Amino acid sequence: MKHEIFRKKREKLVEHLKATLAVRTKPVEDAFLQTKRELFVTKSMEEYAYADDALPIGFGQAISQPSTIAAMLEFLSAQKGMHAGEVGSGCGYVAALLSRIVGEKGKITAGEIVRELAEKSRENLKAQGCKNVTVVEGDAVEILPGFGPFDRILVSAACPFIPKPLFDSLKEGGVAVAPVGDQGTQVLTKLSKIKGKPVKEEFLESHFIFVPMRGKHGFRQL
Repeated sequence: MKHEIFRKKREKLVEHLKATLAVRTKPVEDAFLQTKRELFVTKSMEEYAYADDALPIGFGQAISQPSTIAAMLEFLSAQKGMHAGEVGSGCGYVAALLSRIVGEKGKITAGEIVRELAEKSRENLKAQGCKNVTVVEGDAVEILPGFGPFDRILVSAACPFIPKPLFDSLKEGGVAVAPVGDQGTQVLTKLSKIKGKPVKEEFLESHFIFVPMRGKHGFRQL
């Protein structure tokens, strides 16, 4: 019964995301339909799992609102068979969505600096049945390049700029997407590697507020 209630809520959320044009492509739509957000929130937040809201997951972190995640995934344009990296796996929800998008022949490497959240990501991804995701603990900007090269990299935390180590770990033609700005507001920014050089685009339809990136390449006061 509970499973059916969540399924209906999930379908209703996807209809909302499509109506607002947050979801624009079939791969992203299917990923949201197939990924159980209730598995990635705390038990106390389960009833709000399919509200289009950010929810706390502990340790000063949050699971981003679905419409924001959808905008990021559409901007990223990951495809079947790709190797994608994520900075800041949090509870593992975005990695699970990416797992669906890249498919069985693709793979996801996600980094998380908070040990407890890295462990929770692994638990949640296992419960979701994601077999193509590896979660590594530590400063993701520093450690992810060792798992590259990547076709796509998604930064799930606010940053002052897209760190050079991430750009350098992209394959030719690869793409990195991150919320770039100050700690108050950010703009989704895309860097594409074209002939070894960065080509920048910005998603100007909306501004966002993400939790700040931690670690060496985050904001100075952190």
